[in-house]
Formats: sequence, structure tokens, C-alpha cells
Amino acid sequence: MSRSEIILLAMTALTTTMLAQSSTMVAQGSGWPPPAGHMTMPIWPGAAPGAPSNLPPESDMTTAKDNLIAGRPLIRLGNVVTPTVTLYKAKGAGSAPGPAIVVFPGGGYNILAIDLEGTEVCDWLTGAGVNCVLLKYRVPGTGPYPKSSAALQDAQRAMGLVRLHAAEWGIDPNRVGVLGFSAGGHLSAAISNIYDKRLYDPIDEADKLSCRPDFSVVVYPGYLANADQNFAPNPEIHPTANTPPTFVVQAEDDPVHVENAVVYYMQLKSAKVPAELHVYAQGGHGYGLRRTALPVTTWPDEAEKWLRTIKVLANE
Repeated sequence: MSRSEIILLAMTALTTTMLAQSSTMVAQGSGWPPPAGHMTMPIWPGAAPGAPSNLPPESDMTTAKDNLIAGRPLIRLGNVVTPTVTLYKAKGAGSAPGPAIVVFPGGGYNILAIDLEGTEVCDWLTGAGVNCVLLKYRVPGTGPYPKSSAALQDAQRAMGLVRLHAAEWGIDPNRVGVLGFSAGGHLSAAISNIYDKRLYDPIDEADKLSCRPDFSVVVYPGYLANADQNFAPNPEIHPTANTPPTFVVQAEDDPVHVENAVVYYMQLKSAKVPAELHVYAQGGHGYGLRRTALPVTTWPDEAEKWLRTIKVLANE
């Protein structure tokens, strides 16, 4: 072996070690897996309906080539077979039951951006006085409905469980909303309109409770307007007067297409659903809550104002 080959092998080994260490450090600082003190439970008593048995182990699918968000990496959790909910209690919560939001991370129904659009969201919500329930739903290939019903099954089941355990978890069962990003934004819209019947055989008392959200936050959604059909509305999403109040946000330059937000908002307006739409000039896709110089990253401030407007949170 030549000297140059030895040097190349050494550099490759060093790079591999550094990437592994970096991945470990990211995981340690990301809030995922959830630290001690947060209740985590599987949402299904046994295997999820139709869950595959041949997926590789659940793991972070991030590679050295993946993009950074606001200069920081993120966890791209893949091969999720066992969905769970993790409870993050509102900071400074009193004895009275408080509102809760079930959070759906995005990832194209292939992975879950579990920190960027999950744990970081719960940190924000709990600081604002909202209990957060982070849903780790099944991926890959689990949506959008009706291509697959798996993710929506998980969302329906999670909503029922939150209401079943509301008293135990200090949650007001009449103030339980959803918040999702990208594919999770589609999931928020889907469960806001597809809630009358479970997409699985009912199991227990949780499935006898309503899985309709009391309000919905839809952030840079996909799958709500069909680009191949002149951005016609998704035919599976039919807002009615019973669709919950909804907050929608997206950037005009989003490569996933801002029409997803605009078309869905117009559907809500036609159905006379109280809705608020925020469209920003720049921002692209997948920014989560990480602040940059772009105004779109201030959307959580507007969402908090909206939560006060619809009386989920008390006015300051």
C-alpha cells in the first residue's frame, strides 16, 4: 500500500469518526430521545394496524450531505414501526386543566424531522402555557391519505388517547388542537376533516372519544393542492362548517407550492370556518421555528396571538 493510500484511509476513518461523534452530539442536544421526566407511551396495544415486520431498525437517517436549517443540523428519524406519544407539560401550569396541542413533525411521510418540527416545537408551546403531545407516527410510506391510511390512523388514535388521559395529564379535553409541518401539515388538515369514523377497528375506550381537533395549525403543508391539475383542491379534504378553526402559514417561494396554503384557506373560507392565513414573500420550506432574518420565521408569534384570539390561551 502506498503512502498516499495510507493517508487517504486514515482521513476516511477520521471523517467517519467525526461524523459519528457529531451525530451523537446532535442527538444529545436535540431533546430526542425524550429525556427522563417526559411520559412516553406506545399508542397501540401491540403492533399497529398493518405494520410491516421487515423494516430496518428505527434510526436517524441524516447524512453528511443533508442540509442545515439556520446553520444547525436536524434529526431525520426513519423506519418508525412503533408510534408513540410523548407528553411535555406546560411550564408554570396550575391546578386547572390547560390546553394541549398534538404535534405532527414533517418529512414527506418518509422520515420525521423529530427535533426541528417536534421537540423544538414542544419547547416553544410549553413556554407559552400549552401542553404538548409529540406524536412519533409511522414512516416511511404512510401517507398521504388515502394512498396510505397509517399516519392518519396514528393521528386519530393519538387524539383519542389525549382525551382519555386528559384528567390525568392536566389537559382540558375541549381545548385539544393539532399542529403539523409539511406532510404533518397535511396530516393536521386531514384529521381536521376526517374524524367521523376511525380508519381502523376500534380497540378500547380511547376510540370511543372524538378525534376531531378543537383547532388546527397548518405550517407549510403539502398534498392540499394538486400541482398536476392546476392546483385543484385535494379531493379527499372536504372542509365543512364543523372543521375546526385553522391557522395556516407558508412562504410564497416554497418549492412545495404556496398554493397548498392558499387553496386550503379558500376551502375553509367557503365553508365559513374561522381561519387565518399568513403568506410571506420568502422562506422556502422546512424552517420550523428556527429564527433567521426572514420575517416568515416569526410565525410562532402570530400563532400565539391567534391562540389568544380564539380563546385557547388567555389574553395577557
